[in-house]
Amino acid sequence: MTKRVITTCTRDCPGCCGLVAEVRGGRVVSLTGDPDHPVTRGRACGKTNAYVKRLAHPERVLHPLRKSNGKSGAWQRVSWDQALGELSERLQAALDELGPESILNYQGFGERTALTILNARFFALLGGATTLTGTLCSGTAIAAQNLDMGRRISHDPLDHMNARAIVLWGRNPAVTQAPMTPILRAARERQQAPILLIDPVRTETAKSLADHFIQPRPGTDGFLALAAARIALDEGLEDGIFLANHADHAHEYLDLLRQQDLGRLLAACDVPEADARLLARTMARRPAAVLLGWGLHRHKQAHHSIRAIDALAALTGNIGLPGGGVSQGFDEYGPYDQSLWGEDLHPPRRKLSMPRIGAEILAAQQSATPLRVAMISAANPVCMAPNSALVAKALDSIPFVAHMGHFLDDTSDHADLFLPCAAFLEETDIVAGYGHNYVGPVNKAMEAPGECRPMFHIFRDLARRIPAAGLLDRPDEEWLRRLVRPLADAGVSLESIMAGPVRIPWAPMAPYKDRRFPTDTGNFRFLTEFGLREPAKDGGYHFLTTGGPRQICSERTLDSHTPLPVVRVPPEEAARLGLADGDEAVISNDKVELRVALKLDAGLRRDTLAAERGGWLKAGHGVNLLTTDEESDLGRGTPYYGARVRLRQG
Repeated sequence: MTKRVITTCTRDCPGCCGLVAEVRGGRVVSLTGDPDHPVTRGRACGKTNAYVKRLAHPERVLHPLRKSNGKSGAWQRVSWDQALGELSERLQAALDELGPESILNYQGFGERTALTILNARFFALLGGATTLTGTLCSGTAIAAQNLDMGRRISHDPLDHMNARAIVLWGRNPAVTQAPMTPILRAARERQQAPILLIDPVRTETAKSLADHFIQPRPGTDGFLALAAARIALDEGLEDGIFLANHADHAHEYLDLLRQQDLGRLLAACDVPEADARLLARTMARRPAAVLLGWGLHRHKQAHHSIRAIDALAALTGNIGLPGGGVSQGFDEYGPYDQSLWGEDLHPPRRKLSMPRIGAEILAAQQSATPLRVAMISAANPVCMAPNSALVAKALDSIPFVAHMGHFLDDTSDHADLFLPCAAFLEETDIVAGYGHNYVGPVNKAMEAPGECRPMFHIFRDLARRIPAAGLLDRPDEEWLRRLVRPLADAGVSLESIMAGPVRIPWAPMAPYKDRRFPTDTGNFRFLTEFGLREPAKDGGYHFLTTGGPRQICSERTLDSHTPLPVVRVPPEEAARLGLADGDEAVISNDKVELRVALKLDAGLRRDTLAAERGGWLKAGHGVNLLTTDEESDLGRGTPYYGARVRLRQG
């Protein structure tokens, strides 16, 4: 007999797709899109379709493991009682010797459910442990849009169907967010809305979805936005009413535009004038929706580009009306009672920069309160954080590291204890996405294999052994009811969420109604200066590490890797260097050399190489060996794309 279970994908993806798990004989046999989800509407990506095999993969860890002789020793199976007993003793000893600051909570984004909020509460109950600040993802965009609009609020995806033009700026939904593509096609059909893609790479979206394609130099989007704005101003395409009544610093911004030399701007981004005019006129169709991708803020000065894009949209009157806006992500923890993070109990005593986590840990080890214990959950920082080699060295400097996950990945290699977690099909929870305005159920479809436990249960079981954290020991349902209190106050019960996706009642379809903004004056704030520096042209190839069609980030298995990481190369550059498709070659910078296999890609600019991110170092991949651990100038983001590389024959 087959049972259907309604659930939601919880992985690090904006889609947060509604899913239907078919269960037979106690096992999930298929995972497909839920046709009743209002946004994802039955679509599910290839990554989801393959997830069922991942659950039963022979490499999955089913029992707690402990290294036999330090971090370089062999893994040995231990019981949960042994694992939690040692971990609780290590935590208590650190508390007694140096206090909670000597404990690091490294919580990543691989699991984004409501109950993961309580991981942080565990450490708050200990007295305020060392935790993280900054992000590997969208901090720059959030900070930039908070400057412009008071608070970043994206348009509901279904509102994009009201657009008369759509600009995908650095976004590749054909590969990274498949359920978005029917919405965009519907806008084109209903509103005759052209779809314009701006991306340094001719992606699958350029081939299968976009009507027009503009290909700027990596990191120069701000120059293109400023050029299009200057053209819009010259052609009289600005919205004078918005400028006069709903904007601060409009005169300064217009003066800034008039001071710009159009030729210099176009040369900086390497875009023909005709393309910049196309962008300006596309934005003037009003309403025009701009959808930002996540690669945009992987540059050190990305806030200049994002603010220039916001300003272009505001200049042409596309902010604060249905079908318009500059949208990227949503606050996935916004629907919950965020006081349950626990910072009201004990705020974190020390915060380490996530973009610079290797250097920050090593600096902490030289402080008066070095780290004694680290707990890493929903993350693989050795693989995914920049400067991987330094991150590995940093973890090795911590006397005891516990890692929670499903597989022994790069970070596990530098841990002392591995705690196997249940997957989202094996637990009960709820999840809100960062790609739409719905909260969805995470209904348990099958039992977890072996001794795998839900992550929250691991923290709860651990809390029972540490007196200071004992208050975490409450049933899942009680915590979920407390977490959804804001939703309940708005008429949404936990039961209704568990039955199927529910829209967040207070989320607007189109934000900034009546063109009122949550700023001090209620107006949009235009930028008044533009400090984006043009990337050096002689520093090597730009190196873009992008999402792929088969895996999410480092969510892989060892046997899923190709013998060498595949680097995509423009054919003209391969020919110049005497290289051919499939050749082995070496990419390098001052940090490291990496042996790779080449794939010719005519969709790349001649100054750009690209590779899929997330491959493991232990499989010979590890593209983040080449990246630099620094913070963006605003928002404490991670400028992965500042890395430049050389290419030579292998």
